[in-house]
Amino acid sequence: MIQTELIRKQRIILVILFVLLLATVIISAGVGYSTLSFDRLIPTLLGNGTFKEEFVLFSVRLPRIIITILAGMALALSGAILQGITRNDLADPGIIGINSGAGVAISLFFLYFPIQPGSFVYLLPFVAFIGALLTAFFIYIMAYNRKVGLQPVRLVLVGVGFSMALSGLMIVLISSAERQKVDFIAKWIAGNIWGADWPFILALLPWLIVLIPFTFYKANKLNLLGLSEPVAVGVGVSIEKERIVLLLAAVALAASAVSVTGGIAFIGLMAPHIAKSLVGPRHQLFLPVAILIGGWLLLFADTIGRNVVEPNGIPAGVMVSLLGAPYFMYLLLKK
Repeated sequence: MIQTELIRKQRIILVILFVLLLATVIISAGVGYSTLSFDRLIPTLLGNGTFKEEFVLFSVRLPRIIITILAGMALALSGAILQGITRNDLADPGIIGINSGAGVAISLFFLYFPIQPGSFVYLLPFVAFIGALLTAFFIYIMAYNRKVGLQPVRLVLVGVGFSMALSGLMIVLISSAERQKVDFIAKWIAGNIWGADWPFILALLPWLIVLIPFTFYKANKLNLLGLSEPVAVGVGVSIEKERIVLLLAAVALAASAVSVTGGIAFIGLMAPHIAKSLVGPRHQLFLPVAILIGGWLLLFADTIGRNVVEPNGIPAGVMVSLLGAPYFMYLLLKK
């Protein structure tokens, strides 16, 4: 049973994070290449703005803000699941190659398959999921040992190798593509939030609506999988079955996110760690915190990045990496 003090602490932290996220949304909506003064945000939101103000807010800023928050939440939850099922604090969909697998699938789809504009947006998450799933399957097989089961350290090493190999494959694909399509793939690799329009939100949202409640439902199983395998088996957990089901959920979350934001790593590494340090390792407690932290981290990185250098800014993936790479090195040395 979870202590009352921890539950109270979790609720206070969730409120603080929600306020922080809301404040960042307001700042992000008001700053940029086309300025929109903060005192005009509410009138414009209520439909009393000028044509320019409504265009900037509803066609440029809000879709990007929403898609960034949703993608950050998905990546954070994916990282939390991966860390739980592998018992490895270094697991992250970007680090272990899942994002790269999704990227290769999207690149092949974009370069070599006939694309209907109306269906392109909604097919992207499915295409990314197939690529990420194949990558996760091969990583899992190569990191698994029949005698000792899944080897967490080997999983990270194999995943890093896959990530580098698939990134190289994407460079090869770029070298043989048309200029316009090369620009798209280059933006994807850099983690530029390219899917910043309302249809992309509709393409991403169903995945989160299904998978977030599903992960909360499986929170206790994740707690048990974090224990040693004999203990988990002793309390009646079907380890391999639960791992595979939860791995599918983690892959789907990561693939759906990066299909519209590009190759963004480290959100799934940092958000669960920060959440655990705030409310402890119980998944029922830290998963909601990690989700809000992930959404805020990516929104914060994107807001800073697009305003550092105008008009194009710095891709959110690069900004996150500037924070995440030192954090990854710290964890690597610590573990």
